[in-house]
Amino acid sequence: MQANRSPATRNFTVTPPPTYAIAFLVLIGGVVPLAALGFMLWSGNPPLDRLTQVSPALGIIPVVLALLFFAMKRRSVTLVGHVLDVRAALFRERTPIADIDLDHARLVDLAERMDLRPAVKTMGMSLPGFHAGHFRLRGKLVKAFCLITDRQRVLWLPLHNGTDQLLLSVERPQALLDALRAAMDGRAGRA
Repeated sequence: MQANRSPATRNFTVTPPPTYAIAFLVLIGGVVPLAALGFMLWSGNPPLDRLTQVSPALGIIPVVLALLFFAMKRRSVTLVGHVLDVRAALFRERTPIADIDLDHARLVDLAERMDLRPAVKTMGMSLPGFHAGHFRLRGKLVKAFCLITDRQRVLWLPLHNGTDQLLLSVERPQALLDALRAAMDGRAGRA
């Protein structure tokens, strides 16, 4: 009888988002709405009427801000057997290594490769310095799953289908690329 073996798992550290991304989240998600509510509260109707009008929003704003903050902290890149598992905020993409065109995968700087910049958010979270989820890219509007926290060091992993790609910010992009290639070579050796 053979023992059940779980596939080998390797985690790759995601580059943390810049502090201005978190500051922007707090500013847009907390300070601006609270300032707008404060303005509404102190102008117009009698104070009690105004307070009952805005009190639901006063309770919702901190909850939404906390959810967005914790979603932003949910980011991981894991190689599980022959599948690359990427978690980015509320989104997850599992891609078989065989689907990745490793011959064309590169480390890119999005300042130079403007065609690979996320342009249209289809289902994702986007702040200055942080892109997570599904996007259309600037060049030809092809699809990409993004976990971008550092635009200068992004691992670009195009897929063999020619229309999809992964854009990942990991601290050691070459280590991830080497692990993907080794896993693919190991798979080819067993086939």
